[in-house]
Amino acid sequence: MNKNANIIITGAAGFIGSCLVSFLNERGYKNLILVDEFDDEEKELNLLHKNYLARVERENFFEWVSKEKPNVDFVFHLGARTDTTEFDYAVHQHLNVDYSQSMWNYCTINNIPLVYASSAATYGDGQLGYNDDHGIIEQLKPLNPYGISKNEFDKWVLHQEVHPPFWAGLKFFNVYGPNEYHKKRMASVIFHSYNQVQKDGFVKLFKSHKEGFKDGEQLRDFIYVKDLLKVFYWLMTAQGIPSAIYNLGTGKARSFTDLVNATYTALGMKPDIRFIDMPEDIRDKYQYFTEANMKKLALAGYTESFYSLEEGVGDYVKNYLSQNSYY
Repeated sequence: MNKNANIIITGAAGFIGSCLVSFLNERGYKNLILVDEFDDEEKELNLLHKNYLARVERENFFEWVSKEKPNVDFVFHLGARTDTTEFDYAVHQHLNVDYSQSMWNYCTINNIPLVYASSAATYGDGQLGYNDDHGIIEQLKPLNPYGISKNEFDKWVLHQEVHPPFWAGLKFFNVYGPNEYHKKRMASVIFHSYNQVQKDGFVKLFKSHKEGFKDGEQLRDFIYVKDLLKVFYWLMTAQGIPSAIYNLGTGKARSFTDLVNATYTALGMKPDIRFIDMPEDIRDKYQYFTEANMKKLALAGYTESFYSLEEGVGDYVKNYLSQNSYY
């Protein structure tokens, strides 16, 4: 894609969106239209020293494009309400369903390729597995309003007879990496582990409240944000990729104990893990195992390897958290 391409990124001030801005800047793309709520001072630091064409307030976006009529070459729709502890479904309906439908329609009418963020939260407790097969999407039972909203949009997409010239929905698994300082409770376990080590010298992990899982042995597919960025870039620049909903994890589940051990290793310290009870408000909605089946992305032509947990955590801790720096 031409370096002068105009690219829209929603959620651009957030964790993944701001990393994508930096990644595209490094590859010579400066004509970026950033869409977000720009009222969070902490998130402002995610965009410091980055190059872009315009910043547009999220709720003004569709009015802005109808007035300005920019010639847009690609859309990354990463903006969403991602708080899994927000139980007011109306909030998720507005941002994750209605807004996404409007973005889909905008891209369809204007013939613009679209990549959007779905979520592994759509898989619920994993009873139906973690296969990105379109045939099971109608049967999935997410455990919280966030996951429900993401699945509702995926279902809606699959019923559309008209669509953008290319589209991909990406089911993100557990993403971690730089530029998540502002996320507070919703930041990755690596982020919280690092800060606990700095403050207390030890890390607290949730006890297991499920038979068959020891404390700290709950399993997740942790994926480093830099792997997401490589997939985004491939989807934007490669030819002949089938439009579809794709899993985006590493394909290898690892335990929270592994993750904390990797954090300590990156710090050159001996692990000290202590177990605490899981809060009751999330206990019955907690995923004990997630692992992306990554065959579909590979069959579509993606050949790059993914960071191992140790490699990703090492890079994140040494080059970002330890230096309080941004990507």
